[in-house]
Amino acid sequence: QLLDEWGFEYGVLNCLIGAGAQLNQEFGGAFSRAVNDWQIAEWLDPEPRLKGSIIVPYETGDLAAEEIDRVARHPGYVQVLFAVRTSEPMGRRKYWPIYEAAQRNDLPIGVHFGGAGGGPITGSGWPSHYIEDHGGMPQSFQPQIASLIYEGVFERFPNLKFVMIEGGFGFMPPLMWRLDRAWELMGDEIPQCEQRPSDTIRKHIWMTTQPVEEPDKPEHFHQLLAQLDMNDRLMFATDYPHWDFDAPDQCFPAGMDSDVKQAILSENARGLYGL
Repeated sequence: QLLDEWGFEYGVLNCLIGAGAQLNQEFGGAFSRAVNDWQIAEWLDPEPRLKGSIIVPYETGDLAAEEIDRVARHPGYVQVLFAVRTSEPMGRRKYWPIYEAAQRNDLPIGVHFGGAGGGPITGSGWPSHYIEDHGGMPQSFQPQIASLIYEGVFERFPNLKFVMIEGGFGFMPPLMWRLDRAWELMGDEIPQCEQRPSDTIRKHIWMTTQPVEEPDKPEHFHQLLAQLDMNDRLMFATDYPHWDFDAPDQCFPAGMDSDVKQAILSENARGLYGL
């Protein structure tokens, strides 16, 4: 249905199993170990085209770091996986042991849409409908990016990379403008943040195309890419097997530069994941 149908050379699995935010920390660690071993046995070893994401109990930094070190040597694993809604902003030091382990093992951190984090899933409370959650995906990613930047995570871990998965990317240009402006006005509050936020974002953060923001006028999409200026940081994603799956021949507007399309479909992921 996917690899054979579309001629994919590789696919990166994101197992949204819920182990990361278990309140019983020991169970969360055991659950993560079991899922990672299952991924190896049932997916990564039988199908070399599939690569995996290491599931970790990310609210418990020491257990998560141990799990990264345990399975990172397996060639099928190419990143560590978080859900975007964590119990605290992701820049906080409680998560730093995970970042240290990821950097030590040369693995990016994937941050996938979802999770609950122990509180309302929007800044103004609980929504009434799923469509509010689905349509409002970016609001979960924006504060996490701000936290990572302003808490100085990338100054502390200069080789760390993040992949924002299924949050879109149309929000990023105005977010970078706003973060830069705030840093220029109030940067003395955060001396650990040594570089312009937009420069740090363009160096350390990748994003996926699913879901692609689709303006009615294709030229607006091309303007967005120009404002973003991160064509080397966008990666094609399918969201398979979900109902809003994106096929590679239908996810981009007409008139897109062929070199940019090739980078998004293939080369950017090859470079990041070492494929």
